Amino acid sequence: MTTTLSSPIFADALAGRRVVITGAARGLGAGLARAFGEAGASVMLADRDSGVAETAAQLASDGFDAYGYRADITDEDDVAALFGQVSSQWGGLDVLVNNAGVIRINDLEETTLDEFVSVLQVNTIGAFLTTRAAVPLLRSSGRGGVVLNAASGQARQGFIYTPAYAASKFGIVGMSQSLAKELAADNIRVNCYCPGIVKTDMWQYNDAEWGKRLGDYKPGELIEEWIGGIPLKRAAEPADVANLLLFLSSDAATYITGQAVNIDGGMFMS
Repeated sequence: MTTTLSSPIFADALAGRRVVITGAARGLGAGLARAFGEAGASVMLADRDSGVAETAAQLASDGFDAYGYRADITDEDDVAALFGQVSSQWGGLDVLVNNAGVIRINDLEETTLDEFVSVLQVNTIGAFLTTRAAVPLLRSSGRGGVVLNAASGQARQGFIYTPAYAASKFGIVGMSQSLAKELAADNIRVNCYCPGIVKTDMWQYNDAEWGKRLGDYKPGELIEEWIGGIPLKRAAEPADVANLLLFLSSDAATYITGQAVNIDGGMFMS
């Protein structure tokens, strides 16, 4: 058994809940899946990476009710098949976590249209497709449901060399606010989470690519400089993000919708 991720206050808080998490083969998504399992939920891990099956199997061997499903969230047929499996297996859904995301760091004039669009396809359009497919299952529970969309500090302020990523994350916040208003009648709450620097493989890529464009940084130096500017003086652990999402999915957050919540140690205060 690996290190526990969820706070003890969430023990059994989500017992009986059915949760789909995209981008869950590794990194933050895999950590979120473990945390939801620790809170008592049944979890479907979805990812286009075939490693999602192994990640789910490991969680199942650790005693969690976890399943893996290989799906590309930018493909409508794959998304329909994923939620068809959810319907046949569980008969409904309680929580959707749109965690899947990609980033491309590049100079503007070196960024192709295909590269720009590919980021929007995963980060924004993919979340639209999964939410659209999930809503009938969320509605069918009769008690409402929860959609949690991955935004970013870049939904607060666009960073240099990442116009597509910034656009995709600002777009997620706007889409979530629109959906929160539409789906409130069904008691389906839609919120965003905005991580800052999180200890994942993505941030190793970020450090390397920004580092060579912003100065003569050695590996790890730029990210440490940025962490030094965070009021709490550390990067987030997956558990920090997971505990926010567990709260937003719980009965303690039934009056929260249409919000974008920072989880960044004070990196952004807006």
